[in-house]
Amino acid sequence: MNKILRVSALTLALMAVLAAAVFFAAQAARPQTEIAYGQDVEAAALRQGSRGEDVRTVQQKLKRWGYYSGSVDGIYGPATKKAVEYFQRKNGLTADGIVGKKTYAALGMMEQAGQSGGQNSGGSSGYTNSDTYLLARCIYAEARGESYTGQVAVGAVVLNRVESAQFPNTIAGVIYQKNAFTAVSDGQINLTPDETALNAAKDAMNGWDPTNGCLYYYNPAKATSSWIFSRETVVTIGKHVFAI
Repeated sequence: MNKILRVSALTLALMAVLAAAVFFAAQAARPQTEIAYGQDVEAAALRQGSRGEDVRTVQQKLKRWGYYSGSVDGIYGPATKKAVEYFQRKNGLTADGIVGKKTYAALGMMEQAGQSGGQNSGGSSGYTNSDTYLLARCIYAEARGESYTGQVAVGAVVLNRVESAQFPNTIAGVIYQKNAFTAVSDGQINLTPDETALNAAKDAMNGWDPTNGCLYYYNPAKATSSWIFSRETVVTIGKHVFAI
């Protein structure tokens, strides 16, 4: 009888040890699973059939900017997809109707895009360090031979386009819009900007606009489009004519 009791006790003890091992193993694995799931959710793209607050935010932004006229209901239906495609075309993005990292960024949804969204060192409101650097690259590529005022003027034109309903709503969208800037077409946009171009970008972002609201500029000695000459000239700075 004692032998049977000892075997039973040993069996119960072994079962308890196994149960504890399983429990602690499950607890150890749980945080990793939750973290992985959280990463998947954060990085998830929105597409037709998606629902939730991120969809609602996209709808609100697109409606405010005139791309979307449907209900802000948090449901990613055909009308929302069509509006996203319209926004993507206007911002030089692949018009696939899917809100992924680049579209999130163009919409200003920096957290979902995996970006910090921090302000640039110039202190201007609403722009990020990456915006400043990209604008400086454009200024350097397009106007590095111009006076400082002329360089700020080129930056101001880009920002005026961002504010205009005729153009994309982001600095990247404006600069990379198809055939908008020669520097993008010939690859000079990838040159490293100097300190002057960076300062010019910051001054433009802080509100200095030597063009008084112009949306276009061109060098009359190099321009080949007859259309650009039809624009109303506002001011000439260096070799560039600025127009509306």
